Amino acid sequence: MQEQASDRREQILAVALELFSNHGYHKTKVSDIVKAAGVAQGTFYWYFKSKEAIALEIIHNKEADLIEVVSQGYRESKATVQEVVKASERLFEDFFEFSQQNKYFMKLLLKGMETEESVQSAIFETRKKLENAFQKNIERAAELGILPRKDPVIQSALLMSLLEGMLERWLFSPQQGHARLQSRTAEELAKELVQFEFFGLLGI
Repeated sequence: MQEQASDRREQILAVALELFSNHGYHKTKVSDIVKAAGVAQGTFYWYFKSKEAIALEIIHNKEADLIEVVSQGYRESKATVQEVVKASERLFEDFFEFSQQNKYFMKLLLKGMETEESVQSAIFETRKKLENAFQKNIERAAELGILPRKDPVIQSALLMSLLEGMLERWLFSPQQGHARLQSRTAEELAKELVQFEFFGLLGI
């Protein structure tokens, strides 16, 4: 019974996320969510206080998963360049796979959403935490002598801009606009990104 309740709750969260992503927050009503989820309106309010509450929970839950993916890139010890490249490829492959599997969330994160101030603030904070996670990885790599000591704030901002641009074209652009990029796998994109990252950050 408890497992069924948990599944129903997750189903409502998933449906709400898809509707917010496709139609926007203000154009999505609680009645739309419960209809798409196939549950009664009372069931929605059993699990969530309001539409704002479910939007905030969606962002906070997905944020934790996303930051965990990026935090895997934090190095505990020095390594060869080849080992670092391979580790970075795994990190970005996981990042792209997460983005592909959580397309609706990434759309909200990258494109934003006209919504309550609290939800807009949560989206902004998630983006900030993501950039800070990359900055932390870059700072650690510099401490270990893997990367040259430059400005990690600018480096992480550049990396975020690069990632956002790639994801925008890979996941959300019309097929005819970026067909070559959209045909790439997460693994292929990761390899391309790491090549660019190391040439750019190492200044080679």
